[in-house]
Amino acid sequence: MRRREFIAGLGAAAAPTLWARAALAQQPANPMIGYLGSGSANTSVTLVPFLQGLKESGFVDGQNVNIEYRWAEGRYDRLPTLAADLVDRRVAVIFASGGSLPAIAAKAATTKIPIVFQGGGDPVRIGLVATLNHPGGNVTGAMNLTGGTIDAKTLEFLRELVPAAASLGLLVNRSNRSIVAQSAARELRWESQVFEASTEDDLKIAFETMAKRKVDAVNVVPDTFFTSRRAQIVALAAQYAIPATYPFRDFVIAGGLMSYGADLKEPSRLAGNYVGRILKGEKPADLPVQQAVKVELVVNLKTAKALGLTLPRMLLDRADEVIE
Repeated sequence: MRRREFIAGLGAAAAPTLWARAALAQQPANPMIGYLGSGSANTSVTLVPFLQGLKESGFVDGQNVNIEYRWAEGRYDRLPTLAADLVDRRVAVIFASGGSLPAIAAKAATTKIPIVFQGGGDPVRIGLVATLNHPGGNVTGAMNLTGGTIDAKTLEFLRELVPAAASLGLLVNRSNRSIVAQSAARELRWESQVFEASTEDDLKIAFETMAKRKVDAVNVVPDTFFTSRRAQIVALAAQYAIPATYPFRDFVIAGGLMSYGADLKEPSRLAGNYVGRILKGEKPADLPVQQAVKVELVVNLKTAKALGLTLPRMLLDRADEVIE
């Protein structure tokens, strides 16, 4: 073989490899999602359904999309810094999970990067969106039912369960206080006392104080920090033998007495789907805020028996789930 032909053959053989490298270099990097959570990775009840919704829209973490996680671990004062960090990372979209505070922090950090929230509260009233049908900015999301109707019904169920109770304790997070539950208690003529907690030690002190003041029952107000510490809260309620009602099913699964509230998994799945649609080119301003309407009553017979309570038949009949 002549030398010129040999060199030409080497060039032809190397060409596919060079072309492959060039094509690989031209491929865009996976888009990056910023996950801003007010709770923690180990106790989150919204992460898995979010990933499910994301997958339904065609995206899987580590395959065709990457996720940068930032967890506040129940310390809401960290949210603005964590949101700013995600903006500095130039993520393609931010998912704000665990109530309205992460979404508020994300919106304060950027008016350009799309934001999808999951949580309760009125997003119009707190300024996240212009209207539910036409968000109009860089924010949209999925909300679960909360507020006066839920709180009032929760306290009605609690009164059915403990009819002789007169004194009600309201466990609230001092970093995320809600006056809605207090209003509902007044309307139902409960003598209510507010107990604030934003750390594990605060929770211990709150329940110890409830016991000293002989509180007849306690209502745990919806809060991501409380959800992340549900095992501790349920254990404290059992330790002091205080009948307690909770905002979400996960508390009852952990051994709590009763819960009445939204199913957090559905709005998280819907939000994950929205994130995928935005990555495909849709704009938050054009995506109406979705509302998950499912509300569930869950009771734990074993816990009721341990507290010496008999669940009324009417309450059992209305329960969506009875844990034995």
